[in-house]
Amino acid sequence: MNDIALLQNRLDTYRCTSAEEEFNAIREMLQEMILAALSRTDFFVKAAFHGGTQLRIFEGVRRFSEDLNFALVSKDAGFDLLPYMEKVAEEMSALGVELEVKDKTKAAATVKKGFLKNDSLVRILELHFVGKKGSIGSPGKILIKMEVDTNPPAGATYHAAQLFFPFPASVRSFDRESSFAGKVHALLCRQYLKGRDWFDFVWYVGERVKVNHALLSSALDQLGPWAGQGVTTDNQWVREQLRQVIGRIDWAEARRDVLPFVYATDRPSVDLWSEAYFANLLDRF
Repeated sequence: MNDIALLQNRLDTYRCTSAEEEFNAIREMLQEMILAALSRTDFFVKAAFHGGTQLRIFEGVRRFSEDLNFALVSKDAGFDLLPYMEKVAEEMSALGVELEVKDKTKAAATVKKGFLKNDSLVRILELHFVGKKGSIGSPGKILIKMEVDTNPPAGATYHAAQLFFPFPASVRSFDRESSFAGKVHALLCRQYLKGRDWFDFVWYVGERVKVNHALLSSALDQLGPWAGQGVTTDNQWVREQLRQVIGRIDWAEARRDVLPFVYATDRPSVDLWSEAYFANLLDRF
């Protein structure tokens, strides 16, 4: 099987029903290829994968995601992301996929940032919706943002997650409890509304995942309204704080944020979102 056939077969497994789903699928393929390429370096000796894309790729959460978020296992202000992005580009080129690398890290920044761009996948793949009449049109370049926290809060725990596309790879990832801690921190401290956070929250509650409170407490002490206060969290504390947040949210806006990232068949579930809906979920937390 040649490289193009490998990519086409992977895209076909998504069974997309719209231009949005097709574009999300292509982006997700690119995300997996980047992760696999990183696994051929020492990146996952130093860092772990977390966030919404980690939840999507390794837990199968039914919503697509945009960025690749990582945290170092040990603090390292001198960590340099650029060599890893360049290695990814080299590996991808061998698969016939060309990447444009952009390092966007500001001097002395704690979070290292970069972008990997591609415009070849939409040209070499047989697409059924993207670019067709009446669709969202050509997506142009697919942009994947990478972020690495070089001063992560203490307390995270990890496991090795297995990836099989485009080749077998092992990715150090936050375990479910640590991922949930990161999500709760985002729900409490993010300065803007992101409906995708609440979609993930529904999944965590449905899966009865516990929170890594050591990590959550450390994260809250490092960043957000409780920074420097030495808060020690437990489930009751989290429920009380989330109940206040839930009461302030514009749920129509939250639904609008997440809808472009979910399958059409899941949209009726998102329509259920309301203050009462999430307040009831807290009783299961």
